[in-house]
Amino acid sequence: MATLGGAAGWALDRYVIDHVEVANASNLVAPKASVAQADTSGTATATTYTSQTADLRLTRAETGSGNSKVTYFVADVKVSDATILRSAFANDEFGENIIANTSDIAAGAGAVFAINGDYYGFRDTGIVIRNGVAFRDSGARQGLAFYADGSAKLYDETTTSAAALVDAGVWNTLSFGPGLVENGAVIGGIDSVEIDTNFGNHSVQGNQPRTAVGLVDNNHLLFIVVDGRSNGYSRGVSMTELAQLFVDRGARVAYNLDGGGSSTMVFNGSLVNNPLGRGQERGTSDILYLAG
Repeated sequence: MATLGGAAGWALDRYVIDHVEVANASNLVAPKASVAQADTSGTATATTYTSQTADLRLTRAETGSGNSKVTYFVADVKVSDATILRSAFANDEFGENIIANTSDIAAGAGAVFAINGDYYGFRDTGIVIRNGVAFRDSGARQGLAFYADGSAKLYDETTTSAAALVDAGVWNTLSFGPGLVENGAVIGGIDSVEIDTNFGNHSVQGNQPRTAVGLVDNNHLLFIVVDGRSNGYSRGVSMTELAQLFVDRGARVAYNLDGGGSSTMVFNGSLVNNPLGRGQERGTSDILYLAG
């Protein structure tokens, strides 16, 4: 059999071929909270969800018109226990280039609500702590840490370690960026940030589809997905515009996740948003979710 060599072979190995490092990853997660059976009404188009552990309010919003129109979705979530917010990997495997649709990962995890995560599998750097377990310790950029006490903060990955964060009570980390909001204010200069120098992922500039997460107060979360690249439906937003959406809703901290065609929100098993105006999901490596 002929084999590819040189740059082509390297690119396929690095960005296409699955590299499974941990199989059945959810088995490593120590359960820290149980989620009650949901007390819901309606269908997947319902705008509220209530259980003994979480209250969720989902809204659709539009601004502007014509080619300046922006369509986005906001999930305002209050939980009684911070560990109700969990993460899951595509195919329940940790590694590089392992992908599945957000809705499929959510179904496998029993999620009532989910967004795409940071696409950790596209890169081999970053601190990856999920559901209290450290999977990768290679600090490279600004990250977001969710703590088991319900708080969250931006941090510099290069100044700490995964073990130290777990010892400090970190439940989940995200490694994409940039940070959008800190101390309740939009962070300056975020429209010119380069988050990576990886092939095909140099910047997050311009008006784009976006996914981001923020914290209003302990155990009070905001998830925002903005559709884009679809004239007349949604142009997408800049980083500063995205940050302002969080500030307008009282967020103290917010953080950008993987965007573009990956930007996806799922509720009760159905796709909420309209990725790229096509209604089709694109595979990703991980999700953030609320169990149901």
